[in-house]
Amino acid sequence: MRKKKPFFKKWWFWLLIVIVIFIIVPKGNSSSTSSSSSMKTEQVKKKQTPKEYENALIKAKNYSNIMHMSKDSIYKQLTSDSGEGFSEKAANYAMNNLKANYKKNALAKAKSYSQDQHMSKQGILDQLTSDSGEKFTEEEAQYAVDNLKANYNKNALAKAKVYYNDQHMSKDSVKEQLTSTYGEKFTEEEAQYALNHLE
Repeated sequence: MRKKKPFFKKWWFWLLIVIVIFIIVPKGNSSSTSSSSSMKTEQVKKKQTPKEYENALIKAKNYSNIMHMSKDSIYKQLTSDSGEGFSEKAANYAMNNLKANYKKNALAKAKSYSQDQHMSKQGILDQLTSDSGEKFTEEEAQYAVDNLKANYNKNALAKAKVYYNDQHMSKDSVKEQLTSTYGEKFTEEEAQYALNHLE
């Protein structure tokens, strides 16, 4: 009886090995080729982006991260002749590529209005949404006042002290100013708290 050759000594075994190698190697190369080509595409995109557009984006980031501005305010500041003076195309590029959380920006502004200017809840809400104010959307402004930790009684008292001690107004006039829709817009309860604690 003839002995059978071990399978690794047969010609078809080595042919199979060669075929497997040819199948595996190009895949490795093609993946590295595709990743390097995608990197080149990104580099080309960066090179193709005009410097003016990149500058507009940098300015937009500063207005959002440092000054906590609304989307509308940032755009107007970028395009305004009295502001940055960028073209509309550059400003649009900046706004489309700006990663900003406008609800958090609105909250940061609301905190400033409460802590520094002692404003009422309604006063803050109006200021955040006003065209002559911050220009946040209703949704962004509502998020801000809903998440703002403020003591409006103390804010009303701080305002009342200014009217009473610095502007020498009567208590009745102070209360009217605190609750007026053309004034501070505090609630009756907040205004009464302020008057009760005036010295």
